[in-house]
Amino acid sequence: MMRNYLLIITLLTNMGLKSYDKTDDSLTLKNAEKGVEVLQHLPANDEGRKQNALYLPPRKIINEEFNSVQLNDFINSMYDVMVKNAGVGIAANQLGKRLQIFIIEAKADNPRYKVLGPIEKQIFINPIITKVSSAKKNFWHGCLSAKGEKRGNVATYEWIEYQCQNQKGEIKIGRLDGFAAVIFQHEFKHLMNGTYMDVAKQFLSKDELDIKTASGALPFFEIAPDTLPLLINGYNVGKTLNEYHAK
Repeated sequence: MMRNYLLIITLLTNMGLKSYDKTDDSLTLKNAEKGVEVLQHLPANDEGRKQNALYLPPRKIINEEFNSVQLNDFINSMYDVMVKNAGVGIAANQLGKRLQIFIIEAKADNPRYKVLGPIEKQIFINPIITKVSSAKKNFWHGCLSAKGEKRGNVATYEWIEYQCQNQKGEIKIGRLDGFAAVIFQHEFKHLMNGTYMDVAKQFLSKDELDIKTASGALPFFEIAPDTLPLLINGYNVGKTLNEYHAK
């Protein structure tokens, strides 16, 4: 049964490349020659979204790309950009690549999030969310793709279970809760397209937020009410990102 399951996964993975345009650099693993810059959020009515990888469907990584020099080099460059910018996660389309890849990691000394504790480095390729909690958590999001923007208040599932592939193409399943689940959903949202700026209704500067959460005037990382917008609203649990974008 496991062999048949892996065959199905292989076929589905290969299907993700049928419309692959090799002349479009955003769909390739080729690294930019002069380094990689983080793409920035654009307002919903901005025409630039039609050419910005943050707002275009990402493709799956296919069998022959796994464990390749190109894939490993690209993931290394993603990680370098994340660390350089003191981020706790980064998705491929933030770097102009329409690929279903993201990384999460929170180091113990991260200046922005150390209060929430460390999270080990994890790489997710062709991710699917397979199960979610009924409860949701409140969190004020910032983003490397929203520099200079205010933090936005949205809800994420308290825990999630996932399926993905690693750099070798092996199937991985797991569960994340707490801050790790928040980061996973934040990066997954990028692969759904966009940022928290497209979802949140309440915004505060970091300074305002720090003062209000420290005083207890605002909830921080607590159970969220149903009225708080869900960050990955519109995604059907158990579906691939290809299926989500085909809607």
